Amino acid sequence: MMMKSLNNKVIVITGASSGIGRALALECASMGGDLSLAARNIDQLEILQNEITARYPVRVLCTRTDVSRRDDCEQLIQETVKTYGKIDILINNAGISMRALFNECQLSVIEEVMNINFWGTVYCTKYALPHLLKQRGSVVGVSSIAGYKGLPGRTGYSASKFAMQGFLEALRIENRNQDLHVLIACPGFTASNIRKSALGQDGTVQGESPRHEDKMMRAEEVAHYIIKATLQRKRTIILTRQGKLTVWLNKFFPGFMDKLTFNHMKKEPGSPF
Repeated sequence: MMMKSLNNKVIVITGASSGIGRALALECASMGGDLSLAARNIDQLEILQNEITARYPVRVLCTRTDVSRRDDCEQLIQETVKTYGKIDILINNAGISMRALFNECQLSVIEEVMNINFWGTVYCTKYALPHLLKQRGSVVGVSSIAGYKGLPGRTGYSASKFAMQGFLEALRIENRNQDLHVLIACPGFTASNIRKSALGQDGTVQGESPRHEDKMMRAEEVAHYIIKATLQRKRTIILTRQGKLTVWLNKFFPGFMDKLTFNHMKKEPGSPF
């Protein structure tokens, strides 16, 4: 079955310079959507902009945005509405991970992860919401299986995703009579930049991912499923068999899943425990 078109739709994507965000931009452009792309790396955004406009007859706006800064998020939405006059879909994709034992982790690392993953979603959604309500549009949060099951060695990351999901669920219920669509999308481990830029216990970047990229879902696949679910106005999608099984087992056998999760994460190369 062919997916619906995004012609005449305006889509805001945060964290669009790499990984899932970049793949989302290309997927939306291929379906005719006009884009407002946000990231801290404006050079990478402009490279993506040139690639998209060379391939597809769509408009692309790029805005340097640090989603942990409230003013940046407000400016992003203002520039988008000034350029396009509306917003149909907001995809809160910007995110950062961390990998360290909580006992050894500086609090500034937890704060940075929360500021980007949780507060970035809150800020962008706050400023975009009036425009989304006018369009009966969609708010998408790119979360994680870590928003369902706490992952050892990633306390800050799990906390940020649990918080994001609680916020979006409450937002959905608040606006249930205004036809606002809210999607919580939970990829499993994905071959993207987020793990390579994960923070260590002192806030330095981890560098190379401890996991094998070739065994993970590709960012392009994740983007396809997210856009398909958005157009179908689904509530939640959980990707990968491992992710679905984890969520299901955790409902009924949480103690067993604690042990299984610990043993699984312990096998990572360079595991902190």
